[in-house]
Amino acid sequence: MNNTNQIQEELVTKVMDALDSIRPFLNKDGGDIELVDVQGTTVIVRLLGHCSSCGISSSTMKLGVENTIKQFAPEIETVINIE
Repeated sequence: MNNTNQIQEELVTKVMDALDSIRPFLNKDGGDIELVDVQGTTVIVRLLGHCSSCGISSSTMKLGVENTIKQFAPEIETVINIE
């Protein structure tokens, strides 16, 4: 495995760990989250269940998901939620 693949794999692992750490809070409100892709310094996720249609989902994304991902993986610059 070359160095670029290893770095990407480590980054995906950090992002998955971040999502696993916030998943219980989302599950408690009837929602969930899945990792769609990591492209460079951008993470693409999808909110599921009640979280996908919740009125405060943008706050959940910014304050909860994005901040947590950046704590686990400071190299991430952007987190995007897709429908």
